[in-house]
Amino acid sequence: MKRLSILATLVLSATLTLSAQSSRPSISLSLDRDSVSIGDQVTLSVEVDKDVMQVVMFPEIDTERAGGVIEIVESSEVDTLSSEGRRMQIAKRYTITSFNAGSFRVSDYPVLYLDKNIVDTLYSPDTLLLRVSSFEIDTATMTIHDIRPIKNIPVMFGEWGGWAALGLVGLLLCGAIIWVIVRLVKHKPVFGKVKPAIPPHIKAINELNELQHQKLWQNGRHKQYYTRLTEILREYLDGRYGVSAMEMTTDEILAAIKDLSIDARQFAVLTELLQTADFVKFAKHTPDDELNESLFSGVYYFVEDTKQVNPDDENNEYKEAMKV
Repeated sequence: MKRLSILATLVLSATLTLSAQSSRPSISLSLDRDSVSIGDQVTLSVEVDKDVMQVVMFPEIDTERAGGVIEIVESSEVDTLSSEGRRMQIAKRYTITSFNAGSFRVSDYPVLYLDKNIVDTLYSPDTLLLRVSSFEIDTATMTIHDIRPIKNIPVMFGEWGGWAALGLVGLLLCGAIIWVIVRLVKHKPVFGKVKPAIPPHIKAINELNELQHQKLWQNGRHKQYYTRLTEILREYLDGRYGVSAMEMTTDEILAAIKDLSIDARQFAVLTELLQTADFVKFAKHTPDDELNESLFSGVYYFVEDTKQVNPDDENNEYKEAMKV
């Protein structure tokens, strides 16, 4: 009984081994032609028949197996040729060539095989023969000539016309840039005519007249009135004396204009205006009508008394600017 058990085990093992071997993927090689001339390209097809659950990988062809005389030009992606039930057939194609004459064997192509816990390398059983023929040269009838000397050919316009046009465009561009720089250095307008800047006193008088016509404090809008009146004064101080009054507080403005060429009366008017404006804006103070008119007149006459008049102020542009 013991011998029968051992014999049955051996038979079962052999059967499983044969079954596993028969279920392994099968590999086949083929060439679209087996005879070519030097430098011609041939398509090598590697086809694998396998179970759908099995995984195979196509490594790169080892050209050293053919003596290093076969070169790979390109390779395609893996393609599915057919699929029926649990069997499927896939293929990968390589474009190969050779620059050596002779007959070369293409065989033993490896494919990596993975199935459950099995990792193995399978080789194709096919052995292909690729014949590469060279060109026959009849040295008896062919005359060998020396290398011909360099032939001088006249230069055609089309060969340098494009470069000439490009150079001309570059020169024009450089000239335009130089012209713009010169105009900017001389403080001249690059394009068109620039209107002269309105002098600070003309701008301030125009804005004061416009403010008077708005009748803000007469309609109870004291905060808007004093905000605009102090803005006009601050802009005038900036344009006339270069004092950045728009970013300063009242104390900073008074400290900055203390050393300017203004008399004590004018300084007192500006001090009263700025302080009254602060009370109106931050303490909701309401000045009387007499003070409103007095401070407006004080700013107006301060601008008139401290204005800097140039001869150019009498031209048409400035006359237009003075119109209300």
